[in-house]
Parts: sequence; structure tokens; C-alpha cells
Amino acid sequence: MDLLIRGGLLVTAEASYRADIAVTDGKISEIGINLRPAQKTQVVDAKGKLVLPGAIDGHTHLAMPFGGTVSTDDYYFGTKSAACGGTTTVFDFIIQQKGELMQDAIERRNSLAAPDAAVDYSFHIGVTDVSTEELLDSMEAAVKEGIPSFKVFMVYDFGVDDGAFYKVLQKSAQIGALVGVHAENRDVNNVLIKQYLREGKTDAWWHYMSKNEDVEGEADVRAINLAKMAGTSLYIVHLANKQGMEAVTQARDEGYPIFAETCPQYLHFTREVYKRERARDFVCSPPMKGKASQQALWEGIKRGDIATVATDHCPFTQAEKDWGIVTKDGKPGDFTTIPNGCAGIENMYPYMLSEANKGRITFNKAVELCAANPAKLFGLDEQKGSLQVGLDADIVIYDKKKEFVITNEAMHGQTDHTIWEGVKLKGYPVATYSRGTLVFKDGEFIGKKGQGKLIKCKPIKLSSPQL
Repeated sequence: MDLLIRGGLLVTAEASYRADIAVTDGKISEIGINLRPAQKTQVVDAKGKLVLPGAIDGHTHLAMPFGGTVSTDDYYFGTKSAACGGTTTVFDFIIQQKGELMQDAIERRNSLAAPDAAVDYSFHIGVTDVSTEELLDSMEAAVKEGIPSFKVFMVYDFGVDDGAFYKVLQKSAQIGALVGVHAENRDVNNVLIKQYLREGKTDAWWHYMSKNEDVEGEADVRAINLAKMAGTSLYIVHLANKQGMEAVTQARDEGYPIFAETCPQYLHFTREVYKRERARDFVCSPPMKGKASQQALWEGIKRGDIATVATDHCPFTQAEKDWGIVTKDGKPGDFTTIPNGCAGIENMYPYMLSEANKGRITFNKAVELCAANPAKLFGLDEQKGSLQVGLDADIVIYDKKKEFVITNEAMHGQTDHTIWEGVKLKGYPVATYSRGTLVFKDGEFIGKKGQGKLIKCKPIKLSSPQL
């Protein structure tokens, strides 16, 4: 026994109970009452605190290229920030290059992550090219390497058309993979962009308008129909609109294995942020929507039709965001030149736990959304996502009484602002353990660069809406 956390209230997705938790060689080795430490065991008093499984952020973009720049958090600063917010596993996106085999994409991206990651990590592969059978078949090679989750984009110039999307869905059903989708109607989005720019409408509000509720909702419905046609599961990432939420609920009620992720920014902010002085700082895709959509997402969480919460973490500096006003070459910019993305990797678990502390959801639901369900969906529930003997000792100690105001100064990333500035939280993590090693305590990161390891996931077979 290396570590013994005593006297806390253990919280899982299923139950809350008082117990001690012991760690040996990075694994949870025993859970019980009045456990006796072995010689040289480090004993931590968690009386009056919650003891939680570390969160799993299923959606990040670290060192992500965008229009001539790269998101400010690399694998070190991104995973460092994650640890300081109680997240102990991060799933980042590999964007497949044209003509690149999936296994080669994994090797390319992991060469960046392995030396830097401060907590454990894995990948989803963003599919851009299945134009040959060899490229399509390489999805199976990725699954065999422990990367069984993929993503298609229905928007952007590198996104796929419906035919390629359908082929990816068919292949996933054969090989034990999960396909996620960024659902927005690319053609309508492009028409609206041209229309607004022609009319001289250039500020951040028109980013929202060109990607409004209907633009996202139509694509959600179409993506679900394609999954039904292919006879396979589907994971809708960063769901932000009421129409899409209703479509997910309907499909799940019909028995289809459709799962949805939303993000804290959609649960807290609305489209009104695009009227602020620095509205460009909030530009992300999909953008925040209206109050009706926000309420629909919270109702979806309570019903169980939102499976996970993740961040879509992809921060840029304010100077880079200012390209929406004046581009790098000094020419007038517009909403299309603003780098898309916001910081959030350090805020997800604290925000959801704070909402639980305020009574909006239960702590068990917060753990389900941020830890247990991501583990089940992505094929690592035999390693992470809960407090169980034999699983990795990814553990967070949480103080319900600690008041915390989010400021960029208190964050641990590499950007110079946060959209969460000034948001008040009730309760906050005070310690994070990654595989039994303390990496965060009382506001300070004390882990190490390169301490994280690549997590290989098992094949994913989801045949019903129940996890």
C-alpha cells in the first residue's frame, strides 16, 4: 500500500458512501472502513471532503492548427491545466491528412504528445479521407492499436460528404468503433457567410447567425438518420441546440444507440455573449445558442439523453482573436478570420461539480457525465472512470465549502484570457492524483511533463441507448 485516503465521502456515478481508499502501484487496491496503512504508506485525511474519480475530457484540440496559427495549449500546458481542474485523462483529436493511413496518423500525433503529456491521454481520429479502400480499411488498424473512436466533420473544407460519412459508419459497425460527428450544415453555413459579408455584417454576432440553431439542428437530424441507415451507433459532439437535443431524445426513445456530448460553455453562456465588447473571444463552433437551447440541454442531462460533458478546449490568445478586427497583414478582418475555440479544460469538472453543489444536478450525475460515461463510451472503463478496486488510481479530492472565482491568473494554461473570467464556483478540487501520484494540490501543479501515458482502449460495441 502506497497511499491511503481516509475518511472521505466516495462518490461514483452509482452511489455515495463513506470509506477509505487504498492505492498500490498506481491502482486502487482496497476500499473499506478503517483500513490500516502499511509501513511507509502516505496517509491523507479527506474527512469532510468528497473523493471522486478523475474526470475524462473526451474532446480537446491541443496544438491545433487554425488559419496560420496554432492553439496556445500544447500537450504539456493542456494536460497540466486538466490536472489542475481534476481531469486525469484527455482525449485529443488527430486530424488525418489527405492520403494518410490511420495508424500513421496515430504515430505522427503521439510523437508530439508522449514527451509532454502530464496526465494520461488517448485520441480520436478526425477522418478526412476515405477515398480508397486502403484508407477506409486503415480504420481497423487504428482499432487494433487501441484507438477505436473516430470523428467526421459535416462542415469545413476538410469535412466529408454524406457518402463518405455513411461509409465510415458502415465500417465502424464491422470493426468495433464509435463515430462522432461535428454536425453543422456546411452548404447553408457557406451561403449565410457570403450573404452577411456582402451586407457588411462582419462582427462576431454574425458568426453565431451563420451557424444558428437551424444550421446545427438540421445536420444533427441528418447525422442521426445516416446512423440509422448504417445500423450503427453515433456520438454527436458538442451538441448545442434544441432541435438536435429533441432528435437525440426521439432516436434514443426508439431504441437507437445515439449518444450526445455537450460542453460547459453551452450550459452557462448564451448567444448574448456575441453582443459583448470582446465578443470575438467567445467565437467557437458551434457557437453558443439561445436560452431555449440551453434549457433543452439541461433537461437532456436530467433525462439521461446527454451522455457526456466535454470541453472542446482549443484556446487562442486575444491578439489572435483580434484577427476578427484586423488580420495579420493589416487588412480589415471579419467573423470568418477569428480563430475558433475557447479554453475550458481546467473548468469542466469544477463547473459541473459546482452546479451539483448548488443542487442543479446530483454529484453522482456530475461524475457520470464527466468520468463514468466517457470511460464506457470510449472503451476504457476497465481502466478508468470510477472508484473500483483494480482501476487506475485517478482520484480527486473535492472541498464543497471552498469558494472559487475563475480568473485567468489562477488558471494553468498558456493563453492570456478565459471566457470564464469572474464566474463564481461553489466548491473546488483541492487535490488530484494521476495513477496514485499527486499532480495538483491547493492551487499548484506539482506533476511532471511526460508523466502521462497513452491509454489504449478496447473495441466499442454499442447496440442500445443504455450504457
